[in-house]
Amino acid sequence: MIRPTRTPSKRLLLAPLSAALLASTLAGPLTSTQAQAQERDAFSVCWSIYAGWMPWAYADVEGIVDKWADEYGISIDVVQVNDYVESINQFTSGNVDGCAMTNMDALTIPAASGVDSTALIINDYSNGNDGIVLKGSDDLADIAGRQVNLVQFSVSHYFLARALESVGLTERDIETVNTSDADIVGLFSSSTTEAVAAWNPQLSAIADMPDANVVYTSAEIPGEILDMMVVNTQTLADNPDLGHALVGAWYEVMGLIEADDENALTIMADAAGTDLEGYRAQLEATYLYTDPAEAIELMQSPDLLTTMERVAEFSFTHGLLGDMAPNAGVVGIDTPSGVFGDESNVQLRFDPSFTQAYLDAQ
Repeated sequence: MIRPTRTPSKRLLLAPLSAALLASTLAGPLTSTQAQAQERDAFSVCWSIYAGWMPWAYADVEGIVDKWADEYGISIDVVQVNDYVESINQFTSGNVDGCAMTNMDALTIPAASGVDSTALIINDYSNGNDGIVLKGSDDLADIAGRQVNLVQFSVSHYFLARALESVGLTERDIETVNTSDADIVGLFSSSTTEAVAAWNPQLSAIADMPDANVVYTSAEIPGEILDMMVVNTQTLADNPDLGHALVGAWYEVMGLIEADDENALTIMADAAGTDLEGYRAQLEATYLYTDPAEAIELMQSPDLLTTMERVAEFSFTHGLLGDMAPNAGVVGIDTPSGVFGDESNVQLRFDPSFTQAYLDAQ
């Protein structure tokens, strides 16, 4: 089992945009999408640069997605979007049928905006790809009283909150400074920067700088920061072949990664802007679910529901479920082990059936 890492532009959230506001903004496209929810033969999915999502780049350029799509008599356009949040916005507005995103972002952007979304594939969890770096100390507790640069209201923010909990601190003990992922490496070299929370590859670049001390990583909270391929629920229900083709293509590439196929890994590394050694280093900080049976086990586990409850609580506390959200359960989350939140407003679903169908066919 390969245990990989996360790359560029991995989140940059829409700061607390209320769900009502975002839903209103997107009302036109969403209405159009809903009206067009029917059997189709042409689809599109998007992804952004990150170690765990580079297999989509390989599956696209090497024709693996096309091969599986042809098998089901459909076409799938795989689109790279350089800005992570913009990729999710494209999904939320109905411009693409699927998008690679984290579990928290799936809840706080499309699901909270009323777009019924299904986690078709859970491909990995961050196992060291996210980290907190301090200057002048190797003790996380010394973060108290400091400014922390990070992409606010993103998975990095959630990760920071979990880190603070581990040393008996809260966000009241620090000050967060919203910083673009594109700027955070350069900012660390500034004498005024005291601490950062970042993800790879930025994290690796910062860790190599003078007086950089990585004091906490996502390896401390395994299984909480999940990376997924999310598909519009209605589109998937109307066109199950889309789900089967995407899952088939994904696990074909997983087989190559499991076999440590140097050619495939090199192509992924090139697409990620690094070399083979650098990409392998990133992969060591991510737990990649190359075994479909293990991915199914995760989706069916009560641990997933517990994780999503924690994510929902964080999102509610930070206003990410909408200004008018009455509680953390305003958006229902459906998993095989149960539902968290409002069962009459389920907008985020975890569906292992397509992966199970792939496994059964092997």
